Amino acid sequence: MSKQNPSFIYLRGLRRVDHTAFGVQDCQKHYYDRQSGRLMAYSSGQQVKRSVMESLADQLQQPFAAITFNWEIKGKKAEMKEPHSPCDPSFTDQLLGGYMKAQKDSMTVKRRSPLSISAMRPLHPLLGGLESSKEAVVFDRSNRPEEHIVKVFTQENNKRVEIPQDKLDDWLLEHDRSLGPKFYRQDSLTRATGLFVYDIAIDLRTLFCVSTNRLEPELFPAIETKLREAGWVAGRNVFGHCLILPRAERERVIPALAHALVHWRITTNQSRTFSPMEILALAISDNANQLAYAIRGELREDLERPSAVPRLDESARADLFVTPSCSAIIAGAVGTASALEATEAHLIQRMQNFDYENQG
Repeated sequence: MSKQNPSFIYLRGLRRVDHTAFGVQDCQKHYYDRQSGRLMAYSSGQQVKRSVMESLADQLQQPFAAITFNWEIKGKKAEMKEPHSPCDPSFTDQLLGGYMKAQKDSMTVKRRSPLSISAMRPLHPLLGGLESSKEAVVFDRSNRPEEHIVKVFTQENNKRVEIPQDKLDDWLLEHDRSLGPKFYRQDSLTRATGLFVYDIAIDLRTLFCVSTNRLEPELFPAIETKLREAGWVAGRNVFGHCLILPRAERERVIPALAHALVHWRITTNQSRTFSPMEILALAISDNANQLAYAIRGELREDLERPSAVPRLDESARADLFVTPSCSAIIAGAVGTASALEATEAHLIQRMQNFDYENQG
């Protein structure tokens, strides 16, 4: 592939995160950074990918492919087995997100996603991470005590039974006790704050091409027949024979994908202080190293204690797109309100310029 038509697009995004959590169920995920000796908050690549796919589905106004959830009952127990996807790339989330189905006594099919997505993590260990303060779970009924329900239980004959209100009143008077209005549990919950970066690599060679190789199949025979009847084009990429999404469908999906890659948003954090996680800058390149140079953190050792500063490097071989919010974070940064739209347009042009039907 010529330099004018590279096989990969690399995208790096810089976001500001304010006092929030990336997840709900397991609180804030973190890892240990050995260089700094700090715990670093992060959003997993799987979560970022899910957010991108949700944004894509919203743009295309189509649902995800239906997943089959399998259960097996043994006596009085119900055990959940591996869920199965339809492995059907006519669904856009399957085409771009990948799939696998491995079942006993059946052929295994697997498609690797053409989108490789990193975790969203601090730009530099000194520019983002976990907040040092901890927080607890608190419920408070003191504002309207009569409107809340209070239940008190005791153990009788190894059973948990509720105490009637009249007996509870007698017990409180007899023991000079009250039942406080607040529930407090120290869960050591914490939040993420700082500058966070993520990377996405788009493999244009497989973006809209599905392999028909029988040795390592990506398609069940029935699905392959379905795609051919739907007008998918027989072709060949660098990996061998394949079926290619028709041009009209590519023209429909590409703008939606460009929008999703730029505007994806984590929504599961809204139950614990929403942060818009606004985009400060985006960089696009066909060289992963140059992309890393374009948006980076730099260590400062000329101060009393080590610190770091964010850096946008226009000398890197990458296209930089800077939003107005960036000027509040990076000295000298000048952004435009149309930066995100310009990023979308750039991605669209790159994806449309690739010759999917004449790779071999």
